[in-house]
Amino acid sequence: MATLSIRNLDETVKRRLQVRAELNGRSMEAEAREMLSDLVASSPAAPRQGLGTAIHDLFAPLGGVDLPISPRRKSRRQIPTFE
Repeated sequence: MATLSIRNLDETVKRRLQVRAELNGRSMEAEAREMLSDLVASSPAAPRQGLGTAIHDLFAPLGGVDLPISPRRKSRRQIPTFE
């Protein structure tokens, strides 16, 4: 089992957690554990798409931009042979 410490918790939040725990017949720790478990179970564990896809989806409605592709230059260096 892991241990979690929460620092700088607002006093109002702490009091509301105490009240909620008392109403549910649990300790504050058990109530916080139950709330965290419910929250994690109800939200997706990982994003369904990658960052690039998310960025594309965000900006796609604005339209695309066609950038010119510069022609490749010949290199003055010799191409290495790995023999």
